[in-house]
This record gives sequence, structure tokens and C-alpha cells, in this order.
Amino acid sequence: MAGNKKLDLVHQNAIHVEMIRKEQRYQKLHTEFSINPHRKLHILADKPMSRQATEVIAENSNFIDAFHKGRQEPTKKYKTPQTESQEVGWISTPLIPSNRSDSRLNFNRISSDVTKHQESALQRESK
Repeated sequence: MAGNKKLDLVHQNAIHVEMIRKEQRYQKLHTEFSINPHRKLHILADKPMSRQATEVIAENSNFIDAFHKGRQEPTKKYKTPQTESQEVGWISTPLIPSNRSDSRLNFNRISSDVTKHQESALQRESK
């Protein structure tokens, strides 16, 4: 407000009408209902002592497909990572094939003179 002037009732009403028009311009009315495929569904079992027959529900293939797609891991759902955290492990295949005989990448336990001496000393103490 310029100069901290109090607005009279006409100006307040004009501002209110303009705000409502902006809200209505960007408001969308959704009339179709669908279940979010990315949330888990908790299906409850019937009461154990119920005498009513279980209700048979016709299968909806679109719903089942959406449900299975929502339960997939992110690398199968999307082509690229959706968040910064997903970028870290997105490509999980090894860059080079595994070769167990390559000593540059595999550090196996090797016995040396010092370890053999210590092992024999420990065996003598335990007797």
C-alpha cells in the first residue's frame, strides 16, 4: 500500500474480486478418480467369524498394470534419475568385468614370514 493509506470498502472489494478471478482462472476441477499407483495399498482381510460370502471383484487390467508399475524399482520405471539422490546408484552395472586373478583389484590374504611366525607362536601358547 502506498503511503499506508487505509483502503475504503470499494477498493477492498475490487482487490477481493480480482483475487477470486485469479484463483478461478488457475483452478482445475478433477472429475475422474484414480488410485495413486505409487502408494502401497493396504487390503484388509474379512472378519474371521463373518458368515457372508466374500465379494467377487472383476479385475481391472489398467489398475493392475498401474499397480505393478508403481511397485517397480526406479531404474525400471524411469529412463533417467528423477532426483539427485537417484543419480548416485543409477548405473549399477560394473564398468569392467570381474577378474578374480587380477591382483590390481583383488587384495587376497597372503601369508608372509611375520604372519607365519605369529601364527606358530599363538598355536604354541594355546597348547
